[in-house]
Amino acid sequence: MSTTTSMHPAGGQHGAKRHTITPSEIAIGVIIGRTSEYFDFFVYAIASVLVFPKLAFPHLDALTGMLYSFAIFALAFLARPFGSALFTLFDRHYGREVKLTIALFLLGGSTAAIAFLPNHGTIGAWAGVLLALLRIGQGIALGGSWDGLPALLSLNAPEGQRGWWAMIPQLGAPLGLIVASGLFAFFYTTLGPADFIDWGWRYPFFVAFAINVVALFSRLRIVATPEYAEMFQSQELQPKPIAETVAAQGRTIIIGSFAPLASFALFHMVTVFPLAWVVLETNESVVQFLIIEIFSALFGLAAIVASGPIADRFGRRNLIAVCAMAIAIYSGYAPQLLNGGQTGELIYMIGGFILLGLTFGQASGAVNMNFPIHYRYTGAALTSDLAWLFGAGFAPFVALALAAWFGLASSGVYLLSGAVCTLIALWINLESIRRGTQDSKD
Repeated sequence: MSTTTSMHPAGGQHGAKRHTITPSEIAIGVIIGRTSEYFDFFVYAIASVLVFPKLAFPHLDALTGMLYSFAIFALAFLARPFGSALFTLFDRHYGREVKLTIALFLLGGSTAAIAFLPNHGTIGAWAGVLLALLRIGQGIALGGSWDGLPALLSLNAPEGQRGWWAMIPQLGAPLGLIVASGLFAFFYTTLGPADFIDWGWRYPFFVAFAINVVALFSRLRIVATPEYAEMFQSQELQPKPIAETVAAQGRTIIIGSFAPLASFALFHMVTVFPLAWVVLETNESVVQFLIIEIFSALFGLAAIVASGPIADRFGRRNLIAVCAMAIAIYSGYAPQLLNGGQTGELIYMIGGFILLGLTFGQASGAVNMNFPIHYRYTGAALTSDLAWLFGAGFAPFVALALAAWFGLASSGVYLLSGAVCTLIALWINLESIRRGTQDSKD
């Protein structure tokens, strides 16, 4: 297929200027959508450290309350595959626009509802129950928010630049983290800790809802156009039944789910976990560490951009394999740096974000191109859901529990397991390619 598609604009007047669809236009929709989703994600993640243990579990000690909060945090990742299955039905019967609208309103509604959540002193244990239900709502919505644009972007990428275009959707993660951390730092500084915990924390959730609404219309403006409908149709990027996809492509889904585990495990080891450790085990200012997180995320952003030309030059799978080995080494010594004061924290965070950017920039597409094109839309969605569940969903809970019970060094075990899983999955995938059973591109 050509990398562009031309159609007459609405009205169809003869001689009207034709509209040309380019990968750059697809990239705009992808960046807007992913940034809004990750902003929503990090607003909840930061609140799960700073707010929810005190809001829902004040009767527990600080560590146990944090672990309960992280257990609820993981529910969204458990719910995502069910959201994908549910919204695939909407996609097949009512169209991508209807599915996306319902999913993003569910996401925004669940997020806004959290902002109105009463505390434990008002409704007792129901505070935790309601928080869990709303978190599940977020997870179902995230599963349904898959719009297929990253797959379409990859398919329309110019020859020899697939790595560059593959990294574009991943830019939303550091951008979302930077904005969310900055917002929390602003309210924490402006209001002070007492007022922030009492009521100020609710404002970032209102902002997340507003951004979701803006992102919805921005994405629909792209997804709902006849030009994009034609591109999806011509590329056979249509939703397939979940059962059929799993039956036909189960092996590729499993390999694709484990290939990015090193990256996804590291994702929470440099975002959520270190913030929890600083809050629980140090006297450092919350705002100071949020600033460190913002500063380090800039390195991650640059590393994601750099991953594109590196992957195009040396191969996407080679880059991910080398990064997985580097993450394995990092897991053996880096966690201890969190007890090394501000200098140690900076080294841990900057180093972690650079590794994260290089591997996260290419991780999601490492195996997705192996799907036959007519299964790629649904297969990529399922692969993403399962990779997040296996690699990231329980990372904050497990890492914090290990660090609290056995010392900081033990938290690296989870990260090491992710690196090992990535290397094994890439090896299995390479063996499949050598046997000629998979597409050998990238």
